[in-house]
Amino acid sequence: MKTIAGIDLGTTFSALARLNGIGRPEIVPNNEGERITPSAVYFDDEEAGAIRVGLEAVNCRQLNPDRAVRWIKRYMGETDWKKNIDDRDWTPEEISSLILKKLKQDGSVESSIQDVVISVPAHFDEVRRKATMDAGVMAGLNVVGIVNEPVAAALYYATTQQVNGRVLVYDLGGGTFDVTVLDVDGQNMNIVCSQGDHALGGVDFDKKIVELFEEAYRNEHNQELIQNEQDRAKYEDEAEDVKKTLSRRNSVRKVLYGPAGSARVEITREQYEQAIESLIARTEILIEVAMEEAKSAVSDINKVLLVGGSTRMPVVRQRLEEKFGFAPDIAVNVDECVALGAAIHAGLTMMRDVPEDVPQAIASGLKGVQLKDVCNHSYGTICAPIDEETGKYVIRNSIILKKNTPLPCEEMQTFYTMSDGQTELQVTITQGEDEDPQYVNQIGREVFELPPDRSANQPIHVRYSYDTNQRMHCRFIDEESGRTLEVEFCPGNTGQLQKTSADEAAEELNAFKVQ
Repeated sequence: MKTIAGIDLGTTFSALARLNGIGRPEIVPNNEGERITPSAVYFDDEEAGAIRVGLEAVNCRQLNPDRAVRWIKRYMGETDWKKNIDDRDWTPEEISSLILKKLKQDGSVESSIQDVVISVPAHFDEVRRKATMDAGVMAGLNVVGIVNEPVAAALYYATTQQVNGRVLVYDLGGGTFDVTVLDVDGQNMNIVCSQGDHALGGVDFDKKIVELFEEAYRNEHNQELIQNEQDRAKYEDEAEDVKKTLSRRNSVRKVLYGPAGSARVEITREQYEQAIESLIARTEILIEVAMEEAKSAVSDINKVLLVGGSTRMPVVRQRLEEKFGFAPDIAVNVDECVALGAAIHAGLTMMRDVPEDVPQAIASGLKGVQLKDVCNHSYGTICAPIDEETGKYVIRNSIILKKNTPLPCEEMQTFYTMSDGQTELQVTITQGEDEDPQYVNQIGREVFELPPDRSANQPIHVRYSYDTNQRMHCRFIDEESGRTLEVEFCPGNTGQLQKTSADEAAEELNAFKVQ
């Protein structure tokens, strides 16, 4: 029997959960007996084709950082990021697939892991979402869907706790931050809106501690503590340990070893919190933006749910309690709830799409769970309408799908060709809320070839749809000829959209031994 599973592909740690025989999610430990796996990869320099993933990769990184990769999630979907190892360029999707393959292998000891939902930050754009799915395919998984991380956490929370009302999910992980507002009524969940920052998380807090190390050593010896990448890897790992200790104690003492000798340093919680103040302030700004978008006052929020390992910092809980007037809820494991919720989402997805593949006992266990998600961004296209005052063409972004529209959704707008004999149309797909093209992201470009010898003002229908798996589909239709162009979001060379090569990459990656 196939196992229905969810994966939290995190910046610093990843986790796998599966649905048991009655539809309850359970964490699947890795081969080392740990419930979460470090999202670290090390390319072995002694055994050809061997790749270490997890804790062993973290430990090896200090020995040879040039052959190690951590925090790859931050580069997902970026076409210009490559890691060259032994004359082979590794993409973020390929490296992420190695982490997923490790989770799959370890989780398949008792039963095969195949059908999965993988979590992504709520603010991920379409290219990053597609890249995440490609990583799953490369790992040999059947990715039945993706789910936003705070939504997954809320799913697990609402199915294990008694809660009603408006809930704010504060998701501060290893590399990303999301804040989501949703309405919960028993096991019915309606997502209202989300905000996020893909460069705000535990890694950034660690960097602040490294800066404190460097400042202390500079004051002691008037020299730089970090001389090379090996030193940096060592002190980044030590900074992570200091951060965790400061969540339990008021101060930490360390001995720093640099080129001018050793230096003793003491870092207090107060000193650390001052160093990260600007980062905490960024999360608070995003809370305000999300609440304004949700048309909610502080008094409207009934519960605050903490998600992500970085929420263990006392300052996070203190600031949230000061803002909302009550302590945030920590009734669920902040490291595991996203994977557990992703497993529930996988079950719900398969019940909707392939109900015959879901055992009756699991279907009964998920009966009554309902989730209504929304579009996390606005999507549009660049056009050139005639300005009514000047009579001239004006370049602007026309929004087709509005942010926070309930899923699934579909909208269509009609545009017109500009000149006689026009044989091609530059198609641009945008993500953002502004009509000015300078202030939105252009997430896709393609050329739509048109029939020759036609007059101007030929209608072109643009249809955007967004499915319940958080994926967008774009179709451009030339009314007269019936020609269509469908755009698939895949990271390609020079920003152009290309057909995915995930299947081919999966075969190539089979030659590597993941341990």
